[in-house]
Amino acid sequence: MPPLNPAVRKDHAAWGYATSTGLGFTHHTIVDAHFRACEGPYLFLLDQAGVPAGARVLDAGCGSGDFLPRLAALVGPTGRIAALDLAGENVALVAERARAWRLPCPVEPATGTLLDLPYPDDSFDAAWCANTVQYLSDGELATALSELRRVVRPGGLVAVKDLDAHLITARPADPALFPGFFRRAAATSGYARQLLRTRDLHHHLERAGLADVRRRSLLIEHRAPLSAAAHAFYTRACARLAHQALALGLSADWHAFADPDAPDNPLNTPEAYVSEGNVLVTGRVPAP
Repeated sequence: MPPLNPAVRKDHAAWGYATSTGLGFTHHTIVDAHFRACEGPYLFLLDQAGVPAGARVLDAGCGSGDFLPRLAALVGPTGRIAALDLAGENVALVAERARAWRLPCPVEPATGTLLDLPYPDDSFDAAWCANTVQYLSDGELATALSELRRVVRPGGLVAVKDLDAHLITARPADPALFPGFFRRAAATSGYARQLLRTRDLHHHLERAGLADVRRRSLLIEHRAPLSAAAHAFYTRACARLAHQALALGLSADWHAFADPDAPDNPLNTPEAYVSEGNVLVTGRVPAP
């Protein structure tokens, strides 16, 4: 992936938690917190993807490696995993964690981009790409899917999971608060638009020439009392959205979310509720 142009870098800077790539919400502290908050549903979706035992699997956009233990359990000792990420510091962390986890199969970390995968044709039986395509424009998404199709053998699996921002909400608050933010932000932020694109991912896989394309949507809900993991992630994430929303001149109701530790923060109240949507799309590489 080429260096971000100034406009894109400025866009992502507003979201915070960037790695050396400049992409927002990619730092391992926030990525790990999000995974811990949603671990059960996330692993459920991975299990539903259909990664077979003994497979050679590419974890495309592996981040800090949170999915690797379950991927390794799915493929078992006769499988192997290539873990690719754009941020060099994430790849170093994956290498360290893979050694500490003593996984049942080999894991090969590498730095690289989904837009030009550093693997030969037909290298893998399956590719898993989670919470990553949200960072790609439509044109880049087409390139990335073409690359995934190239490196996965005919008959092999391409599975993409990502966040659907349409279903993000928090209570007690105005039900229009979060949808209104994303609609407004999408007018100027490519990242916001891409977070709203997830329900259409199956069309993008079909356009990439994948066969047997299937989609599954999942609403992830957290109710009071929020788990420690959910509270830690969502109070911080909502605070970042609040600062952006207030900078855009949106409702003063956003002030309630700006301080994660404030007693009157909606997520610190007995009525606390927060949700997000996730979509899993799978397809098969057709025979030549």
